[in-house]
Amino acid sequence: MAKAKGVRIQVILECTEKPGSSRYVTMKNRRNTTTRLELRKYNAQLRKHTVHKEIK
Repeated sequence: MAKAKGVRIQVILECTEKPGSSRYVTMKNRRNTTTRLELRKYNAQLRKHTVHKEIK
C-alpha cells in the first residue's frame, strides 16, 4: 500500500534583499499555513537579519 502525502512539507526560504546569498530549509504544515512563509532570518554575508520568503 502506498503512503499518502504528509501534511508537513519541506520548504526553502531565500533572502529578499540579496537573492542567492542566503537560503534556509524548514518545514511547514500545509493545512495550517496555506500562504507562502515569510520570516526574518540571519544573512551571514550581509551580517544582519533580513526577510526571507518561501520559494517554489
